[in-house]
This record gives sequence, structure tokens and C-alpha cells, in this order.
Amino acid sequence: MDDQRKSVKVAAVADLHMTEDGAKSYKDLFGEISLVADVLVIAGDLTDLGKPKEAELLASDLRHCTVPTIAVLGNHDHESGQVDDICKILTDAGVKLLNGHAAEIAGVGFVGVKGFAGGFGRHMLGSFGETAIKAMVAESVEESMRLENAMRQVRSDRSLVVLHYAPIAETVAGEPLEIYPFLGSSRLAETIDRFRVNAVVHGHAHRGSYEGRTPGGAPVYNVAAHVEKPTGKPYALLEL
Repeated sequence: MDDQRKSVKVAAVADLHMTEDGAKSYKDLFGEISLVADVLVIAGDLTDLGKPKEAELLASDLRHCTVPTIAVLGNHDHESGQVDDICKILTDAGVKLLNGHAAEIAGVGFVGVKGFAGGFGRHMLGSFGETAIKAMVAESVEESMRLENAMRQVRSDRSLVVLHYAPIAETVAGEPLEIYPFLGSSRLAETIDRFRVNAVVHGHAHRGSYEGRTPGGAPVYNVAAHVEKPTGKPYALLEL
């Protein structure tokens, strides 16, 4: 059976928030994932404050993962303005970081961007008024365009979209309504629905809900470590 037909099991998790004090360890989790999945996906917030030391500790734990690892960065990974250092540490550890790119593993196309805020449906923030508001909307649009460009790179008949910010409101349900606009943007879902997508994973909404769908019907999973999942584990296990 060739790669294009073989079922691929993906373990997906987000919001690990590795701290530099060494209080957290994911060695056992990564070892367990290596036994049950073909690929590990981390949907952002790998670090807590975006510090290189945090990335180094996570990279050390990732040595216990024996399957390919795909990831996108989250807002916490940008906090200290040391994104380049974090990316180098993680890529040197074998992590495939996606930022508007696609990677194919075992016949599945993995596409990733961080995404951005902006709100959902008819309540999405529009590009009107102050320069600061227009800049925020422009960032949201740019992330969606980066996702579209990445989707056009996929040649496989199966694909998984990896985001940090949510593309739909359904999977942030449980968070305070007041912060919904800061948890994601429907612009991401609009882009996703232009393509054939098997599944979408994201994090960011720690108190959100596990499962939903884009308006076009693509399954969306909130895989933040804090969200309850069918596995009973911090990670979701998807079969593509």
C-alpha cells in the first residue's frame, strides 16, 4: 500500500507553555505519542514567554519523540521578540515549523500559519477608522493570505491545516464572550473552505470546546492541552 492510501495517525496538541524553570516536562508525553501516532503536531504556544531557554528545554524533551514533528508558533512564542532564536532551536531539534508553508509526510499535506485575531462571522473587525484598527485587520488578512498560498502548495489528496488562532467561534465556546474577537478570525475559515481539507487543528482557547466545523464543513479541533478530548489525554488523535 503506497503512502497516498495508508492511514496516518496524527497526535495533535497545543499550548504546552514550556517554562524556563524546568517545572514542566513532556518527555513521557512525547514518548507515549511516539507509540500511538505517526506524526506529532503542536499548534502553537510551545513556550510560555517566548524565551530561548524555554525552547531549549522543549527541544530536549522532544528527543523522546521518535515520530516527525510539525508545529506552528503561537502568540506566547512571540512575547519576548526572539522568534528567530526560538525557530532555530526547534528546527535544529528536528521540528518542521510551518509559517505559510506546506510539508508532506506519509501522503498527508500539513499546512500551517499562526493565524491572528479579528472576530467571527458578521462581527469580524472591519478595516475602518484608526490606523491601529486598520493595522490589526491587515495582519489578520495577511495571515489568511499566507494560509491560502500554503494551501496551493499541497499536492496530496489529504491535508491537515495547523493554526494557533481559531478559525471558527464554535471551538472557542466556553471562553468569555468579551474575548472572542481576540481568539481567532473567520477569515481563516473562509480561506480553508476554498480547498479540500480533511481536518483543522488549533489551540489558544484554553477553555474552549473540542470540536466544530467551518461553514463549508471542514472538521475543526481545538487541541489546546487544557481542553477535554475523546482520548482523555492532553492530545487529540486524528486518523487521516
